[in-house]
Amino acid sequence: MVGGIFGCLFLTLLFLLAVDQRQVLEGSQRLQDKTIPTTLEQFRLARNVEQLRLEGERVFSGPTPVARQQALFIVSLLASHPAMLADARTAALAREVEGFLARAARQGMSEQSYAEWLMLSNRLSLLADDVSIAGVNLATDDLRQMSSTMVHSRFKLAVVLALVAAFVGVVLFLIHRHLIRPLQVMDEALLALRSGQPMKPFPAASMVEIGAVEGAIGQLRQSMHDNEQARQQLVLLATTDDLTGMFNRRHFTVLAEEELKRAHRYGRPVCIGMADLDNFKQINDRYGHAVGDLVLQSVAELFARTLRQSDWAGRYGGEEFAFLFSETGIDEAYRLAERLRQRLAASPIEVAEEVCLPITLSVGLADASGGSLASALKRADAALYDAKRQGRNRVVVATATGELRTGRFKAADREGGQRPG
Repeated sequence: MVGGIFGCLFLTLLFLLAVDQRQVLEGSQRLQDKTIPTTLEQFRLARNVEQLRLEGERVFSGPTPVARQQALFIVSLLASHPAMLADARTAALAREVEGFLARAARQGMSEQSYAEWLMLSNRLSLLADDVSIAGVNLATDDLRQMSSTMVHSRFKLAVVLALVAAFVGVVLFLIHRHLIRPLQVMDEALLALRSGQPMKPFPAASMVEIGAVEGAIGQLRQSMHDNEQARQQLVLLATTDDLTGMFNRRHFTVLAEEELKRAHRYGRPVCIGMADLDNFKQINDRYGHAVGDLVLQSVAELFARTLRQSDWAGRYGGEEFAFLFSETGIDEAYRLAERLRQRLAASPIEVAEEVCLPITLSVGLADASGGSLASALKRADAALYDAKRQGRNRVVVATATGELRTGRFKAADREGGQRPG
């Protein structure tokens, strides 16, 4: 009878413990298969929302139009991210933020736009907090349920409880070692990948699934690296001249249009210049195009050393160059162009052993503080043509009325007198 009672109690406790064990295993499996991936997705979604808010700040605080355009481009990428689109609330707010920043970039940054952005920024911060808390609560509920089952098991047979405790301890150790820790390492790798930092190599994984995911992350990292290099190369090819390294005509025109808009908006002085190497065709005909290319490269290097950091220069075509002097009146622009001309004239270019070619430059300048870029370029080009007609190796200034003037400018000239030729 005692043996039967003990056996019944023992079998009953074993059955109850088996039930508890089954519940613990189901909770662990749910944690592995659903809760942890869902929680990680919530955390990544929260980071994407926060990144969207930070890039929105860069759209308003960017130091240059190019920086603001880059930030707006990243905002568009984040708003169209699959993780953002999967959540209806996040997708709606991301579309609203993207549309607002695009309108603000087109219409110009104002205090009213920034005030509206602050409200959107607060909503993004609150949404990021809500998403993070939802992910934490999801994991907390599962862990709380598992903990409750284990607490109930403690009041059952001591020996069986000890065995169950040992079993649960081993299971948790294996989950941490083969699942949680690899997931943490992958999360750190994804964070480094998102921030552009170098990714550490993964340790050898014992689970085939974890190893497959780690391999996919490595392939993603390589693909992103290759795509970034290709993007940078395309940007370089699209904006610079491959021979001289200067801005090409298209990119120079785009930058000059933006600078003229800014100067006109705030009433700041700005000048446009057109320059042409004198007798360059004779150099090509006599020494060959390889020497001509060397001359162009040497002239571009001299421009880079002579011009100010705020000045822009681009190869406009062949041996013709274009300049933009921001925050510069016509008199100061003349002095800068004259200094550039003199330095080039005083720096013969060595094209072969004991063979130096003297190179001179004709320059036409135009005040672009009013009117369009096309008008300023046309007047500067007319001044350049006049410099060629007068004998080359000189700077000619075109006034707003189309009159051409050369020579050194004096204070009396600015008061209405003619500038000497």
